[in-house]
Amino acid sequence: MMKQMKLLPVIGMLLFSLSVNAQGFKPNARLLKTIRTNFSAADAQYKLMMKSLDEGRFPKTFDLKSGKLVTSDSGWWCSGFYPGTLLEIYAQTKDPALLTEANRMLGLLAKEQYNTSTHDLGFMMYCSFGTALKLDPNPEYKEILINSAKSLSTRFDPKVGCIKSWDSKKKEFLVIIDNMMNLELLFWATRVTGDSSYYKIAVTHANTTLKNHFRPDYSSYHVINYNPETGQVQKKQTAQGYADESAWARGQAWGLYGYTVMYRETHDKKYLDQANHIASFILNHPRMPKDKVPYWDFDAPNIPDALRDASAAAVMSSALFELSHDAGPKEANLYFKTAEKMLQSLSGAPYQSLPGTNGGFLLQHSVGHLPQKSEVDVPLTYADYYYVEAMKRYETINSFK
Repeated sequence: MMKQMKLLPVIGMLLFSLSVNAQGFKPNARLLKTIRTNFSAADAQYKLMMKSLDEGRFPKTFDLKSGKLVTSDSGWWCSGFYPGTLLEIYAQTKDPALLTEANRMLGLLAKEQYNTSTHDLGFMMYCSFGTALKLDPNPEYKEILINSAKSLSTRFDPKVGCIKSWDSKKKEFLVIIDNMMNLELLFWATRVTGDSSYYKIAVTHANTTLKNHFRPDYSSYHVINYNPETGQVQKKQTAQGYADESAWARGQAWGLYGYTVMYRETHDKKYLDQANHIASFILNHPRMPKDKVPYWDFDAPNIPDALRDASAAAVMSSALFELSHDAGPKEANLYFKTAEKMLQSLSGAPYQSLPGTNGGFLLQHSVGHLPQKSEVDVPLTYADYYYVEAMKRYETINSFK
């Protein structure tokens, strides 16, 4: 049974782990006020969601036709986002109902610390128990996260130089760009245990990904298929995007966020350079819409009628707020203003849910896997999670830890 958490003083300021900002950003007073309203609305929305959630299940999305939540068990890669979002909203509103629900979900999720069949333990465990640990230094959360890092590390192969993403019966070692998001858990594990093996795995994976995942224009493939015996690249492809050579929007967002984290954790300039290059590709793309909420794929054939992806915008906005702290003055201002615009767009029609609708989700119009016709133009838990994170980062943009 998880013990009741107690907030630490000024925790809202401490959650944004960034270097000192010398830019002196000037947040928009109207947007700051909107964010305060958004957090209040988020509290009500997530209480609506929790009332509709079946026992032992985790929300994935909402089916507009049936009017019911689509759910998963704890082993689904998105399982950590719901408790993580509950905790982030709780940190802002102090609503005990959200904390009670978060604790219930953490209890259901804890067993995944021993799951060695997935590369997504960063998403699942660090976005949930990592958030919980920042709010309450509970030794139980620490132990769960260390075990999660151990489990994730079992998927690393030194011959390939990567953590395996998807298991396959064929002679292939599949690595997706999304995996960059799971490395933060490993850096945390080295900091708290002193065991450098986690750090080394994260750096090796990032270096291999940097070498093989990116095109000359710094857009990324979604999937790299390695030969498990030699470590050589067998195929470069894009599974959830429009085509193998297209720029799937959320994939670009994962890369941007991932290499921004890499620079934060290592202070190696090559990762900052990579994050800047990815940001340049995204922000200077001629098919980036004026509201800065990208089409689901930058190369979708039916632009401007292609679907937008609010989840990609949420991830990009959060990443750009962090990257703005480390970039030069010119780039920093562009990153800040673009992330701000993304946040403004997501905080209004047509992306923001009306109160009491959308199954309790905060955002509408995200795209999961369009080629498989899965989760198309729907709310998604990770869209909400990174949207809440982006709002929190905007409020604390001139603070640091």
